Amino acid sequence: MTTRAEKDALYAIPLDDVGWLAAEGSDPADRFEIAHLPDGAVAMRQTRTPNTVLRYTKDEWSAYLSGAADGEFDPDLAVPATASPSLR
Repeated sequence: MTTRAEKDALYAIPLDDVGWLAAEGSDPADRFEIAHLPDGAVAMRQTRTPNTVLRYTKDEWSAYLSGAADGEFDPDLAVPATASPSLR
């Protein structure tokens, strides 16, 4: 579990020089973007509200990706067990 101190430190990281990434072909006016932060952490925002940024520790982000790959959020989007390890 992430401590309050860890979250406070994560939110103290300046985002001025981060590179925001988005899915290729997504609509620049309405898409989600992520930025890689130190120690494997990730920041995420939606371009409609770019000043609202959520930040996740490496463990939180890993848990999210694992849940998405396993279909935890939408079973129709689960990554097949035979998929490349980079997708799991």
